[in-house]
Amino acid sequence: MTAKRDYYEVLGVSKDTPINEIKSQYRKLALKFHPDRNKSEEAGEHFKEISEAYAVISDPEKRKIYDQYGHAGVDGKYSRDDIFQGASANFNDIFGRGGGGFDSIFESIFGRGGFGTQQQRGSDLLYETSITLEDVLSGKKMEIDLKKTIECNTCNGSGCKPGTSQQTCTSCNGQGQVRKSRSMGFASFVTVEPCSSCRGKGSIVETPCSECKGNGKTKGTKKITFEIPPGVDNGDYTIPNEGDEIPGGMNGDLIVRIRIQPHQNFKRDGADLFYDQDVSMTDATLGKEVTVPILNGSEKIKIESGSQPNTIIKLKGKGLPRMNSRGRGDQYVRIVVNIPKKLSKHQKNLLEEFQKSFE
Repeated sequence: MTAKRDYYEVLGVSKDTPINEIKSQYRKLALKFHPDRNKSEEAGEHFKEISEAYAVISDPEKRKIYDQYGHAGVDGKYSRDDIFQGASANFNDIFGRGGGGFDSIFESIFGRGGFGTQQQRGSDLLYETSITLEDVLSGKKMEIDLKKTIECNTCNGSGCKPGTSQQTCTSCNGQGQVRKSRSMGFASFVTVEPCSSCRGKGSIVETPCSECKGNGKTKGTKKITFEIPPGVDNGDYTIPNEGDEIPGGMNGDLIVRIRIQPHQNFKRDGADLFYDQDVSMTDATLGKEVTVPILNGSEKIKIESGSQPNTIIKLKGKGLPRMNSRGRGDQYVRIVVNIPKKLSKHQKNLLEEFQKSFE
């Protein structure tokens, strides 16, 4: 599983950055990573990433949903095509002056038709789960029954009645899209739109499958198995191609939202753990060896004589694994000295005698 980067982080802006500054920052990044200008292998992926981030952040409705629910909110409501088609005006506002328009600016990297018309994509799905700190230490194998859109078993996703096949659309000659040209002043804009006859598929089902009514897909349940890696933190993680299925297109992704359950003994800070060890006033004064819990067992520590309240003892390498890195964090034991609230007369006399020894 790979975590999807925060859109604001991708653009290098904050949540309260004005839209005009976000627009300026996106333009700067887009020109930097556009494949026509930048020939590095990573440029294309960077360009896609920043363009997707801007498509969401520049749209008030999508931005509101993203700010509230993160990637899962946007991915669960919009397909990738919806995100980019809805933001086309925002892109044209940046790149459209002087010719080319939205589609021609991005056609070279996202394929014929720009962002949206060549291949459909299934919706992303959200699955929420909570795990323990012990699971974070060792990782956890998950097996879930996921309700989703799946390929029809009767027609194998073709949408056709068994024994028949799809016919090439005559309106677009199997291309799934049509080009339209329009002139605006000195500039000529070419746009690419899905074919209305075949709905962008390039072919037409003449004899539909009785099970899926020609859609090639049905609602069903699929058993999904995946690994939650050691060291995982709260957040959304992506399992590619396990969302809704689209026959002849791209499957959506499964977004796994992980929440770590509070632990009765430990507090977590990244890969480090924190534990409070209660000791008596006399043990802190005289010193003592005690046994403290760690996530996968216990460890003996030495309370040195004269230890002060809030003394910290580090147990190196007894914390959590570092995700996508080697080694483990540390466990920090804080000494909490308990001062008795009630004393017997004998105990008071002893303490008074002890106090006099310092005079």
